[in-house]
Amino acid sequence: MVRELQARLGQLDLFSRTPTGYYGEVTVNAVRDFHERQNLPTSGSVSETAWTELRRVTKTPSQPAMYPSTSQPVGKLDRRCRTGRVLCVSKTTRTLSWVVNGTIRSSVDVRFGSQYTPTREGQFKVDRKERSWTSTLYHTPMPYSMFFSGGQAVHYSADFAAHGYAGASHGCVNVRDKGAISRLFDQVEVGDKVVVYW
Repeated sequence: MVRELQARLGQLDLFSRTPTGYYGEVTVNAVRDFHERQNLPTSGSVSETAWTELRRVTKTPSQPAMYPSTSQPVGKLDRRCRTGRVLCVSKTTRTLSWVVNGTIRSSVDVRFGSQYTPTREGQFKVDRKERSWTSTLYHTPMPYSMFFSGGQAVHYSADFAAHGYAGASHGCVNVRDKGAISRLFDQVEVGDKVVVYW
């Protein structure tokens, strides 16, 4: 249902991301924009009236439209992500892409540190991996940690899963999709490149 909603909003140029099935901040804002465009009461949820109107003004999305390939042209990646095995982290799109020899294998939504504890930008490498880890500084769980710059790591965040972009990390790259980060953790090796950029 959410993927169909996102795909239909995409037909109206209100949702510019790949459908994810996750009803988060980006989808809420797209729904609000649709309400405004159609002169409906503005909210971040989809009423029966709004859904009926959306279905009226869009076509039924195809399966590939709702579940597109995550591969993207190499030209859209930071140049440092185009060779080798790379965790390619874009602060602009708030996504982490797992890239192997220029081909995106998977992508997930991520969030970063606050202005007081920013996530460092640059090129790094995975120094170590910890499937189960608790921060020694903040005493919070950091499952599926892939450390790349001192104590900063890519890891699953239950807080990000629960509260979305309302919060921030202490500098780490947070992932909210536990299944996706578990699969990624199994593929990434110590020594793989990490690129964090705007």
